[in-house]
Amino acid sequence: MKNSKSQMTNHKPSNLMYIALVFGICCLVFAAGCYSFTGASVPAHLKTVAIPLTEDVSGFGEAGLREKFTQKLIELFRNDNNLEIGERLTSDSIVEGTIVQVTDAPQVISGNDIVSTRRVTITVRASFTDMKLRKKVWERDFSNWGEYTQGQQTRDIALTDAVNKVAEDILLETVSGW
Repeated sequence: MKNSKSQMTNHKPSNLMYIALVFGICCLVFAAGCYSFTGASVPAHLKTVAIPLTEDVSGFGEAGLREKFTQKLIELFRNDNNLEIGERLTSDSIVEGTIVQVTDAPQVISGNDIVSTRRVTITVRASFTDMKLRKKVWERDFSNWGEYTQGQQTRDIALTDAVNKVAEDILLETVSGW
């Protein structure tokens, strides 16, 4: 009987094991809190960003599109809080953009060749420049879309959806592309 009792006590966890387990969990929680899943953050020397009015060379003819896009980009940067919105001449960095293409094309064609869904796609050529180091950090085209079924109102919603998606892509590239 003595043998079985000593075997049973060997299977009980010791206080040292509990301490090690708690320590391990604490380390994991601390490490998870310090790690950024978006990549790296904006360099410490960049505090402000200027976002001038976006140009529109698409020829699409949508009144107010460049203002709508610029305002959405400014709103996203404000809400993100990584960089404060500043003036072009005094900011640490600048995001510049040009709407280069907007298309409105059939997406789903149902029986009798009737278009049931259309897709609005917007492409923006954007760049991010570190004005302190006088260095262009990135420049690339961003393209995204929104879909609608019929009518001007739903087309406007689809265009707004496309604008929002492209603006979000530009924000993510700026704040996590390091």
